[in-house]
Amino acid sequence: MTVPARISIVTLGVSDLETSARFYQDLGWKRSSASSPEIVWFHTADSALGLFPVEELAADAGIPAEPESGFRGVTLAVNLEDEAAVDRALQSAVAAGATVVKPPQPTSWGGYSGYFEDPDGHLWELAHNPFFPLTPEGRLDLP
Repeated sequence: MTVPARISIVTLGVSDLETSARFYQDLGWKRSSASSPEIVWFHTADSALGLFPVEELAADAGIPAEPESGFRGVTLAVNLEDEAAVDRALQSAVAAGATVVKPPQPTSWGGYSGYFEDPDGHLWELAHNPFFPLTPEGRLDLP
């Protein structure tokens, strides 16, 4: 058997569950009714985003929770229809409380992208990749 090539859930360890939940709601993301006082779920195009207290997430994985600083080696990305959509999305993220890490700009690979941090420093890229079209539902149509 192999591991299916899909990502069903991304769970972010957060320091303040309600602050983080409010941030993602302010981005316009739909909070799931499956949420509870212990974990908050959001619908995404192809998967779910979970928010869970960082200490409890570490304990669930059986590892110690250690303070995070600097680049963690992971980014999450939202691909958008065009450059203007990237700019608008970043403005919305900032209005929700995001910190701009890198303003949107043309890339060396022929696209357009910028980065922001959520309240816990999780790094998100907002990008337009003209080589990876989106389906009408907003899903990446990877060749």
